[in-house]
Amino acid sequence: MNLAEHSWTDARDADTDLALLPVGSTEQHGPHAPLGVDFMSAAAIAEAAAEAYDDEVVVAPPIPVGVAEEHRAFDGTLWVTEDSFRAYVGDVLRSLAHHGFDRIVVVNGHGGNTGALFEICARVSRDGDCYAVPFTWFDAVESDLELGHGGPVETSMMLAIDPELIREDRYPEAAEGAGDGFGDWAGGANLAFDFDEFSESGNLEDPTPATEEEGERLLAASVDACVEVLDAVAARALDGDQ
Repeated sequence: MNLAEHSWTDARDADTDLALLPVGSTEQHGPHAPLGVDFMSAAAIAEAAAEAYDDEVVVAPPIPVGVAEEHRAFDGTLWVTEDSFRAYVGDVLRSLAHHGFDRIVVVNGHGGNTGALFEICARVSRDGDCYAVPFTWFDAVESDLELGHGGPVETSMMLAIDPELIREDRYPEAAEGAGDGFGDWAGGANLAFDFDEFSESGNLEDPTPATEEEGERLLAASVDACVEVLDAVAARALDGDQ
């Protein structure tokens, strides 16, 4: 059940304690891909996982802005601090739990969110507010293509979700200005804090090898993994269970 598309009485009558909360980012993904890649992919996976799951699951609206200040040099990027992000996500988790949806899988599409998400999910779980588990889709799937940033994996995913948002004519521009790694490294230390210090186009990896077929495979694999997490969260014995 997509929470935003139903009435409060539908939410009241929902026969489940399971929820999915998509989170992502609004940040640059090179000149060829939309700013919303991360939250759009998280939302698409959450919606499809809810449909694939055997029992009812509530899908909360996506949180579209995350921890992304490292992309601030690229126009359109939005960000919040880790403190703000943890506080906001924590309040959303607690509000879901208030209505009885107290076993929650947070479907994440942005690498910069992972540390803060693990911390807030641990906090609400330890405090007994709800049981929340973070799930980052690109950590759960494998591809022969390179992940990068705005690279062929993310581009393939977007080709499967909404191909009209991908500008294939801009692939050469993305590739020409792409960086060759996450950061500027010396002696095991990253000398760079912002993405424009090591990537002119905002890309890591050339997106050209991306295909809609690979995107469909990645989407299906991500949904399968998310459903597996839902099964485990639903079955887990928690303090207070009778």
